[in-house]
Amino acid sequence: MPETARYLEAANVLSRLLRAGGVPHAFYGSIFTAVLANSPQADELYCIVEGGHTHPFRRVRQAVTGSQEITTTASPWSNRLHAKYHRCIPPIEIEILPAGEEGPRRLDSMTVMVVGGIPFLTVSEFVRAKLKAWIIRGTERDAQDIIFCVTRYWNAIDANRIPEHDMHTFVDAYAAAASGWAAIQRKYGM
Repeated sequence: MPETARYLEAANVLSRLLRAGGVPHAFYGSIFTAVLANSPQADELYCIVEGGHTHPFRRVRQAVTGSQEITTTASPWSNRLHAKYHRCIPPIEIEILPAGEEGPRRLDSMTVMVVGGIPFLTVSEFVRAKLKAWIIRGTERDAQDIIFCVTRYWNAIDANRIPEHDMHTFVDAYAAAASGWAAIQRKYGM
């Protein structure tokens, strides 16, 4: 089974458990660009979770309790939670991230879109999250995801959600994104 299909299967199972537990969530990572591009390969899957009155990690652990398909492992030294989907070999790892730390603070109809029954960050929020990650880590994977979205889906990007200084820094480093960013700026009269 191609990687994208395996990741989507894992995301679908985790999403079903989180929805049943009333936990607002959205996925992002290279899985999003793979779905948009209809690519068989993806290698990155994150799930952003809102906390509410309880810590988001606790809400996820409660939602998956008793599941044979998904288990969680806390990494206290890095303040991260990892979910593992066991129906595939090798198992699929999904890093759980708190909303606001990664992605938007609130996961609602303005920040989340459903693709194939699975909630993903909108294109604007995806680019914003990837741009933040690229500024911190500077990885080529993040850069390629940003370029893909900015050049192909520029009309779906809300310029008000993109940090302008960070995007200028990005465009200086990757000229391939310049035409898409210029189109976004024209659209918003920037």
